[in-house]
This record gives sequence, C-alpha cells and structure tokens, in this order.
Amino acid sequence: MTTTTSASPHTTLTPLGAANVRWSGGFWGGRLEQTRSVTVPSIWGSLSTPEVSPGWRNFLIAAGRADGEHEGPPFLDGDLYKWLEAAILLLETGPDPELERVVDEVAALVAEVQREDGYVHTPTIIAARRRQEAVALADRFNFETYNLGHLITAGVRHHRLTGSNVLLDVARKAAGFLEGLAENHRLQLAESAICPSHYMAVMDLYRVTGEDRYLRLAEAFVQVRDDFHGGDDNQDRIPVREQKTVAGHAVRANYLYAGLADLVAETGDADLRGVLENLWHDVVDTKLYITGGCGALYDGASPDGYPWQREISRVHQAYGRAYQLPHTTAHNESCANIGMILWSERMLALTGSAEYADVIEQVAVNSLLAGISLDGTKYFYTNPLRQVRDLPYPLRMPGETAERPTPEPPPSDERLRASYMSVFCCPPNIARTLARSHELAMSTSGDALWVHLYGDAEADVSLEDGRSARLRIESEQPWDERVRITVTEAASGGVPLRLRIPAWAEGATVEVNGGTPEPAVAGAYAPVDRDWQAGDTVELTLPLRVRLRRGHRLAEELAGQVAVTRGPVVYALESHELPEGVRLEQVALRRGATFTPVDIELEGQRLVALDGEAVVLPTEEDEDLYPDVEGAGLRTVPVRLIPYFAWGNRGPSEMSVWLPLVWG
Repeated sequence: MTTTTSASPHTTLTPLGAANVRWSGGFWGGRLEQTRSVTVPSIWGSLSTPEVSPGWRNFLIAAGRADGEHEGPPFLDGDLYKWLEAAILLLETGPDPELERVVDEVAALVAEVQREDGYVHTPTIIAARRRQEAVALADRFNFETYNLGHLITAGVRHHRLTGSNVLLDVARKAAGFLEGLAENHRLQLAESAICPSHYMAVMDLYRVTGEDRYLRLAEAFVQVRDDFHGGDDNQDRIPVREQKTVAGHAVRANYLYAGLADLVAETGDADLRGVLENLWHDVVDTKLYITGGCGALYDGASPDGYPWQREISRVHQAYGRAYQLPHTTAHNESCANIGMILWSERMLALTGSAEYADVIEQVAVNSLLAGISLDGTKYFYTNPLRQVRDLPYPLRMPGETAERPTPEPPPSDERLRASYMSVFCCPPNIARTLARSHELAMSTSGDALWVHLYGDAEADVSLEDGRSARLRIESEQPWDERVRITVTEAASGGVPLRLRIPAWAEGATVEVNGGTPEPAVAGAYAPVDRDWQAGDTVELTLPLRVRLRRGHRLAEELAGQVAVTRGPVVYALESHELPEGVRLEQVALRRGATFTPVDIELEGQRLVALDGEAVVLPTEEDEDLYPDVEGAGLRTVPVRLIPYFAWGNRGPSEMSVWLPLVWG
C-alpha cells in the first residue's frame, strides 16, 4: 500500500507521508480520527473474537497455542495483515500505547508462524501440524501470493515506523519464498498470482532496502505472467504489453496495473507506461461509474458477444463491456474501488497530470466512503447505484461468494452494511486507506509542492535546493468552496506551489495576499510562485456548482436519466426522503431543475444535502412487463438528495443515483 517514491528515478512527483503532512481536522481529519478511535479497534475486535471471526485464532492454532482446525476463507490471513497495516499507519500519525502493544503481539506471532522458507499460510500450516496433507500453492484460489504481498507491505510499513527488523525480516523471508517460486516453480507462481498485491509489495521492499534482487523479482512476476496462458478473469490471457482493454476481476486488474506502475517508476519502461495510460483511460472513459465504482458485473463472460467463441472465458466481480454500467446489479467491490486509488496515485506520481488526482478524489469522496457506515463500524462489499424493493432474484450479500451463499437472503431493499462478513477483505482495506488518506493530499517535485486534496492540514516541506516552508491549509471541502493556505514559516524564499484545480471547478480563482483574484484552469495545477514570507496567504475559490449529468449514448441503462453532483460529491435519492405515497420509480427531474444546498447532520456528521423539486410520474403498481403509459398529468413534490456515500445509514430503504429526466 505504501507509495513512497523518493528513490524512484522515473517519477515526476513524490507523495508526502506523515512526517511532512498531517490532517488537522475538517472532513478528512474527522475520518482519520474516526478510523483511529472506532474503525480499527472494532475490526480488531471482530478478528480477535473467535465467536465472530477465526482470523486471529487461525494464527494461534498455527503456532500451536490453541487447538482446532482452520476456519474461514483462504485469504483471511491477508485481511489480518491489512488490519495490521492500518494500525501501523495510525501509529505514524499519533501515539497509542495499547495499539502499539497489539501490533507488537501480532508481529511476533506472525514471525513465529512463518516457515523457515518464508512461506506463511495458516490453512496449510495448520493442516501440517495436524498431520494432514498440506501442499503450498495447491490451488490458485488459496490466495497465498496475495496474502504474502499484504504481509510484505505491512512489514515495510512497520520497519519505516519503528526501525525494527521483526516484521521486515518476515517480509524478506516471504519475498525469498516468492524468489524460489520464480526460479524453480514458475508455473505455480503464475497460476497463483490472484489479486497480485505482491507486485506492489516487492517494490516497497526494494525501495526500503535498496536491494536490486527485489526489483528483479518484480520483473520476474511479469515474465512468468506473460509466459502463462490463463484467462481474462485474472488478466493473464495475453502478455501485459499486448493488453488494450481492461477485462476480468476488477480488484485483480487494478492491483496488477498499480504494481506495474510501480515497476515503471523504477525502470522507466516507456512502452509499459504507455500501456498503463491506455488501460487507465479505457476504464475511466468507458467503464468507471460516476461514483468511482469499478467492476460492474457480478458474473459474465469475456469477450462478451464476440464471434470468437474459443476466446470466451468466465469473469466475475469484473469489468464488463465498454459502457456496460448497470445500476441495481452493479458490483463495484469496495476493494476494487480502493485498487483504482492505488493505480491512479501511482500514475499521478509518474506523470503529474491532474486527471489522475481528479479520479482519486472521485473514488475517495463517493465509492470509498460509501463502503463504510457514517459511524465507522459497518461495511458494504458491493456498492450498487440503485436499490429497489421486490427484486425477483437474490443478489449476493456483502462478503458472500458464489461458493458461500446465504441460505435466505433478505429482501432486496434491506441489503444493509454489515459489521462482519464471511468475506472480510473490504473492511480492513477501507481502514488502511482512510488511515493513510493524508498520503493522497500532497506531493513534491524537484521544485514545488503539489496539493491534490484539500482539507484542514499542516505541511512541512523542504526541497533539495534548500528552500523550505511550513503551511497551514484550511478547507471544508467537499462542502465549501474556499481553501485558505497560510505560510507559517519560510526559508530561502519558501516553496513554489502547484494547486490542483479540479475538473469540476469551472470558474475557479486564485488570490494571493488579498489581491485580485486570478482565473485558474479547471483540470490542471495552478502555479503560484513567489518569495514567500511568514503570514502570506493564498485563497482558492472552487465553485461548487450543482450539475445534472447525463450518460454516454452507448450506456443503455443511463438513457433518459440524469445524476446530480455538487463539486466532487455524487448525490442520491433515498426513499427516506420521499413524501408519503410516492415511490422511488415515480420520481423524475425536470430539465434545468435547481437545487439548494442545505446543511444537515446524520450520525453526528455534517453533510450538505440538496433540496429541490421533483416530478411525480403517474405510474401504478402493475405486474405487466409492458403496461400502458398512464394519461394523468404530472405533479411536483419537494425532494431532498443526500450524498451517495451517506445512503443506507437510516435502516432499510430504496435508493437511486440516476433519475428519469422530464423535458417538458
């Protein structure tokens, strides 16, 4: 998960970490503190309570400290490692003796369980302890390399925080096991590269150790993948440099391309960089939901609809065709959305292009936050854009898989977030992402500080030429338009600024020391250069225009509908806000509809809702597939739209992001 690129010779930007930037409050600071006080403790409470989760108990059994058999999915080890990373990240931004004690306890037990050859996988180790057949990498869906990747990443984080080698040695040994596979069991390595977190992980290890062997290992991962003939579901049907379209499992795709971007940062491989840029645009231009959700399909086939029957392979939790963006059945796994952040921030570091930061914000403010309840304790696995009553077919619930269905799924309009789920990959992934949200905020180049996300923050920045500055940033983004930056200290003229003007902020202005506001170009970085003195200020105005957005002509499910956004925030209509007697499917918006922003509070959090007027379509409850259109006239009702990420926090409901458009 780490993205430190200070030693990367082929990047434009280097993200700032906790030593140089901290949230001090506001929207993102509040989320960080909730992650610290509520989310990470509650996830550990689940993982460490056998009646809830076998996550921690599996390690105790593997170490011989408890009796029993392995329980839970094969990737549960990785979920514990992601929680461990989240806990370490929180220790980077604030002391917590009890959390530090738990981190040390977890690190020590993982080191105890690890085999001498570096392999760690509690199902296999427990089976061997019980004298049962236990073969490493016997099934590609055992997720061993995925688990090891998350372990290596946590080990690197722990070393950076503490200087201790306890987990770094574990990470080195785990990478050594992967090296052995690359040298002697290439087919097994290629087959087992499911959700390839190990690409990013060994690059983290390369950066922290400077040892060339780990860079060579990452290159070997690509080579064995290119030599393996798999399917689209795991992006291994054709070599990576021949890929022009993103297909298959969205988490696997986004993790793969993030890892390849890490490799480009170190090698400068221009051809591979071009492939990644094209693939990223394939997603963003044709397959990304307006919420930043990734992976439209529960299940499908690829290439879907093509005459080449021999090429078709099963895909699941996957990117579909271009413009295939269903609403009610949108999958959009929370981990896939996080994967898009990982991929985009690496592309931002490579290029310095604002389009990548725009997508990071789009995902973070909408689909990332939708994955966790406002109180920080419950989670979505899937993130649809519409939820309706009386769906005539069951959808897999949060954390379910086809292999582990719930016998009696609840009604379609009662699919709510859960505090624990049988497939628990998303909650700790959300936690570690929120715990490091400050790393998404700012970067440096050789000659400037780049600000990507705005919120209440403190930054302390030094450039290689000796210029330095301390800054205080005050912003109520995404709710308010103004951002104020104050220089609190400056040396040698301070640090030039590059301030992101989001693509949604048409009409933005930049004002220095109360002077004349100057226009700024949306979708780019505004340069602000001068000899800074303590007390100097920069004020951005980023207009939060309410917009009605339509879909591409080929996006069939979006035809004749609009979504409402304000700045980066996507809004939704939830049935809690409907007048009595009005159903979700009856509500439409007139062309040119206007909305008034209003402050509300939900679960103790400040939100900005949108109040306006909607049209009530004269539809009747009818079971016919194609009933007649009613001839009654239209009437209007007041409606309130809430941020998409806030839906589902008030009990069962229907919800829709997209609403029909009435032109008359």
